[in-house]
Amino acid sequence: MAKPNTRPYSRYGLEAAELLGLLIHDARIERGLTVAEAAERAGISRGLVHRIEKGEMGCSIGAVFELAAIVGVPLFDAAPSTLTQHLATARSKLTLLPKKVRKSTKAVKDDF
Repeated sequence: MAKPNTRPYSRYGLEAAELLGLLIHDARIERGLTVAEAAERAGISRGLVHRIEKGEMGCSIGAVFELAAIVGVPLFDAAPSTLTQHLATARSKLTLLPKKVRKSTKAVKDDF
């Protein structure tokens, strides 16, 4: 199956990406970083910095998060130490869940 040229995104997702891009752009300007300097610090290309700042949805989440961290944009409404605590709580919840969920392939015997 061929990969589609375009992918549909929700309005919420598009607006969130655009907002994050604008926040990153404003923070980069406030810190006095050029696109080239931000790209070098994040280990990405200048073009990717431009695409992130425009809010394009095809950018890798790792590059977006790294650039946001470099320019000082908080990704979650929590301090870094609180974020670590939330992460530990989420990980502990996941340890309680089964690793795989499989549908039963056996026929159900329901004749009593």
